[in-house]
Amino acid sequence: MPSKNSTSRESNKRSIAELTPDSSQEHPSKKAKSDGPKAVFSIFNKPDAAQPNPTSPITWYPPLGERGTCQHGIHLTPPSRSKIAAFDLDGTLIEPKSGAKFAKDHMDWRWWGLHVLKKVKEAHTTGYSVVIFTNQSQAHRKATIGTANIAEWKKKVGLVASALGDIPFQILAANAKDEFRKPMTGMWDAVVNVFKKDGVDIDYEASFFVGDAAGRQGDHSGVDRKFADNVGIRFYVPEEYFNGRQIKLPPLKGFHPRMLPAQLPLFAPSSSALLPTPAVPEIVLFVGPPASGKTSFFRKHFEPFKYQHVNQDTLKTRAKCMQMVEKVVREGHGVVVDNTNRDKETRKEYVALAEKLGVPIRCLSFNVSIALGWHNNLYRAFCLASEHRDHQKREMLPYSAFASFTNQMEEPDLSEGFKEIREINWVFEGNDEERKRWNRWLEL
Repeated sequence: MPSKNSTSRESNKRSIAELTPDSSQEHPSKKAKSDGPKAVFSIFNKPDAAQPNPTSPITWYPPLGERGTCQHGIHLTPPSRSKIAAFDLDGTLIEPKSGAKFAKDHMDWRWWGLHVLKKVKEAHTTGYSVVIFTNQSQAHRKATIGTANIAEWKKKVGLVASALGDIPFQILAANAKDEFRKPMTGMWDAVVNVFKKDGVDIDYEASFFVGDAAGRQGDHSGVDRKFADNVGIRFYVPEEYFNGRQIKLPPLKGFHPRMLPAQLPLFAPSSSALLPTPAVPEIVLFVGPPASGKTSFFRKHFEPFKYQHVNQDTLKTRAKCMQMVEKVVREGHGVVVDNTNRDKETRKEYVALAEKLGVPIRCLSFNVSIALGWHNNLYRAFCLASEHRDHQKREMLPYSAFASFTNQMEEPDLSEGFKEIREINWVFEGNDEERKRWNRWLEL
């Protein structure tokens, strides 16, 4: 559904004339440590890393990422400057001259408009680093990295570089649906990290991104605008930046954490403690979609009190889960069944086991929408801070796992035999950096 808060950053916008101020002008609230240009990306300075091609003006380097899904290259010697003028490629800098939706080959392109070359050059000469961020999954879909499809695309980029002449730039291209694909911030993060190594901090107030995917009627998506919002820089559509037109953008569609209600209690009803006092053997059945925070909730609220954790992803079958639950209860402990437990038939087996063992069974139902679950799924697969990736990162679940949950979900009811049912509300837990990474548009 449409967001209540447009992310076009209207309140922070400046006129197009202010986009390329004299390099002596700084923004005091976010002044960079160093104004002057530094050496090009240090990762681009490794002679053994480059893939020189005497027929192309672009120097290409080994793709970024664990799976090599982000192409990156440089034209000439682009400086590391505090202010970044960032551009999308297709539909922003260039378009197919054939008039087709997608370019037919590497020759099928022309400038998007008459003023593109002039405005990009102006950005460079007034103290901006020029960077191109582009999603190119179409190039990756039919070919492996380094084969014909990628090679054809690189030929086109080489021609664009030649036409840009003496304007140095860096280009990053996301070739798969992962952390590098806009609106994910992987490409931007790579640039920021290298600039930091060069002793340059980004001036976010002065930097900007120009892209055509702005969520307007007729746009293929809103990913460019969402990318700028995630990064925290101003956004312009090509008509606005290159032609000086005033453009009013509609609210963006899709899920963003800012849409969630604020200040919900962790659980409801909340008139009594979550755990019984004194502790007694019991079965606690979690019900909720994938990526709804069930395991984290167990670790924080049950594990410290010696509850045991039972999960079918680990034990592989429901029969083994039942056996483990019985074993733990007979040993005198509480046990949490951390599965989706989406339907009454599944829950019925655990209720029957509780009756057999003579212990109470409670249900905790996680109030997490499929949209929020999918968001959390992408966050834990692609957006964790580096210090948490080794022990918290999860493989991305397919969307079908969320769709099937919705189709099969039956709301739990006391008539099923539960002693009580409590609703668990989603409350993000993490430090400021983790919250910043979670509180973004996450799409593939």
